[in-house]
Amino acid sequence: MTEKSGIYWLWLSVVVFGVDLFTKYLVVKSFALYESISILPIFNLTYVRNMGAAFSFLADHSGWQKYFFISLAVIISTVLIVLLSKNRYSQKLSNSAYALIIGGALANGVDRLYNGYVIDFLDFYWDIYHYPVFNIADIGIVVGAGLLILESFLDGKKKKKSD
Repeated sequence: MTEKSGIYWLWLSVVVFGVDLFTKYLVVKSFALYESISILPIFNLTYVRNMGAAFSFLADHSGWQKYFFISLAVIISTVLIVLLSKNRYSQKLSNSAYALIIGGALANGVDRLYNGYVIDFLDFYWDIYHYPVFNIADIGIVVGAGLLILESFLDGKKKKKSD
């Protein structure tokens, strides 16, 4: 009997995709643009629109960046799906990382395609210093990238032990 491939882990992409789009829907229905509600002394829910990418990268350009970021999300997701199909099911760390990135990239891509921008609403700050507002898809992408970094360190340790 052959082992399942990493494609099985796409369920995680669906979860990130669904939770992200659902939370964005709730924010748009419940908040006016730039409205902010304090939840904790270091955290607000704040409705903003991001025309660019992380940290509003390329946000001030004429609109071509929308298509660039949508294309990038599709290309990256396609490559990661191919990698998932080649991975064994048991490669849990890399499979979950790829799936998180796919879910986040596609959710932000759909948001950008439908709205022309990405809806962000998680606003962490300390005193007057605000971290850029982000969303659930961004969390999926960052956690996925972090898992890939962790895996590279763990693989390095395994290689040193076997030497």
